[in-house]
Amino acid sequence: LAAVLLARFSWTLPVTGEAERDLFDFRSFVLAKRVEQDDRIALVVYNDQTLITARKRSPLDRGLLAQALRNLDEMSARAIGIDILFDQPQDEDQELIATLRAMKTPTLVGYTRTDATTDNIIHEQQTFLDSFVAQLAGSKAAPAAIVIPDHFGVTRNWPGPAPGLPPTLGRAMLSAGGDSALTLPGYEGAIRYRLPARVDQPVFSSLPIDTFVNPDIIPALTPLIEGRYVLIGGDVVDVDRVKTPITSWIPERDASGLQTSRNEFSPPGIEIHATMIAQMLDDAPLPKPLPITLWSLALAFVACAGLTGLLELRSWRIYPLLAVQFAALVGIPFILHARNVDTYQLPAAGWILGWIVAFAAVTSAARASTAVQRRFAHGALGKYLPREMAEEIIEHPERLALHGEKKQIFVLFSDLEGFTKMSHAIPPEMVAKLLNRYLDMLSQVVLDHGGVIDKFVGDAVVAFWGAPIARPDDGERAAKAGYAIWQAGEKFRNGVEPGVPPIGKTRVGLHWGEAVVGNFGGKSRIQYTALGDSMNTAARLEAANKALESSVMASREFAERSGLGWWRPMGKVVLRGRASPVELCEPAPDFPAEDRATLERAIGLIETDRAAAISLVAELVAKHPADSALANLFHRTRNLSEGSAFVLG
Repeated sequence: LAAVLLARFSWTLPVTGEAERDLFDFRSFVLAKRVEQDDRIALVVYNDQTLITARKRSPLDRGLLAQALRNLDEMSARAIGIDILFDQPQDEDQELIATLRAMKTPTLVGYTRTDATTDNIIHEQQTFLDSFVAQLAGSKAAPAAIVIPDHFGVTRNWPGPAPGLPPTLGRAMLSAGGDSALTLPGYEGAIRYRLPARVDQPVFSSLPIDTFVNPDIIPALTPLIEGRYVLIGGDVVDVDRVKTPITSWIPERDASGLQTSRNEFSPPGIEIHATMIAQMLDDAPLPKPLPITLWSLALAFVACAGLTGLLELRSWRIYPLLAVQFAALVGIPFILHARNVDTYQLPAAGWILGWIVAFAAVTSAARASTAVQRRFAHGALGKYLPREMAEEIIEHPERLALHGEKKQIFVLFSDLEGFTKMSHAIPPEMVAKLLNRYLDMLSQVVLDHGGVIDKFVGDAVVAFWGAPIARPDDGERAAKAGYAIWQAGEKFRNGVEPGVPPIGKTRVGLHWGEAVVGNFGGKSRIQYTALGDSMNTAARLEAANKALESSVMASREFAERSGLGWWRPMGKVVLRGRASPVELCEPAPDFPAEDRATLERAIGLIETDRAAAISLVAELVAKHPADSALANLFHRTRNLSEGSAFVLG
């Protein structure tokens, strides 16, 4: 609602109203037509040099005006308008009144009232002005209003009708000059200003009034006056200057014609009257948009902002839409102005600000309404995925494939030895308590190392790395997680409450290979999981730990891709249910480096010199008598089957 009201009534608000007026002035300047000199209107002016010559500055010399009027009356002007207020006495008043009464050319004399003027003339001035105008009754000289509205310091609009005042100077001149039909359209709203096509030729010709004093040069000057509307007034520095929408944008130029800076130049009021006369002669009233049009546009832009705010901002498709809307917001006021529509009171800044407010409101509301869902999704994903991966999938859900896809993954399979047997010896409540605590410890290890929890199978934990988002250090993370899970299992079984039967150790199998990863299931339930031989191999490696008298065992494919140097080779075995042997590697970060090298040499000799290999392994067993996995390797090396591999039963 605030956005709609802002987009409709921005002209009436303090800050936005100023912005609207500045934008209107900019449009008026940029789109102002460049025209040749208008030969329908002539200006006869008192300039600074005229005042110096006459030795009279204020009031303007009326004797000079009377002489000029008598000569102008012989030049066949259509009408003459005098943009001067005769509101105080002067010695030449009777001469001027006589001249005005004798005029054959329709002549309009400036008039205003104390309750209508922007100049705030006092009562005595009003009284003299009324008496001056009254003496013209019955002649072709008549009063005409010269009030020019001054909106916020800039004359942008036509003056509206004022009670007690005659028609404005321009309207009265056209009516007196035979163009009354052109004054009938309701000229209101913005004045159409124009700029000269050439720097050295203004829109309206202007001659000093003292040029028309000498009757001998009437024949030479007649072509400049004949058939034209003549305006007489001041063009004096700092007197009766009027700002327009375009003057503050006109660059100031020095004597050489070079642009120097922005100028605060304002034309004399006489030019504003000339501009209005020219607009009426062109029969060019500027129509205003209907209120329903403004309401419709305000609602349309706010609706566009709201709908745009509901779109996904990260998608590139939104940016062409934003560009189109921005072009419409900025371009429509210029297009309408260029098509001679009155864009004063058209809320150009209001549309932009309303769009921003609506967009911000909708996006904030949408963000707030989805915050709970995002927190729930983050919490749910965070139970299976590491925090940073969960955040990335929430931000980029397309990375979580909705179908199966082949991935090279690192698989971890763990199991708690003897838990099923132990669970029959304690109450179910204790079983649930222990199992939950155990799985919570192992899950946290997986998540801390950036893995994805695939599933729980009783007390077994299945996890993998490399999907849905693969990272360069997935192998290292998986290897460290496997070792840390064994350590967590040891901590768990050593920390159970008194009275609980002994709990076995945690065994871990690690393998690298190809799997199909994705969402699988039916219409009522789906599960994100990995399927493939690599999962089965990891499970069999975990189970092999019992026969191998070890705790953590990995395939060589896994160990080589982990990037860690803590592995020791543990020979080849044929896993249960398999035909091909698997090379084993065991994480042993505390195993001496020289013994690791000896063990690698022994494993390398198994196929070529088994006796030497057995001898080297025997030396290591003697050196590490408590190492059950090493002793098991010695036993397996002495009892290899064909293919230099030990077949697990």
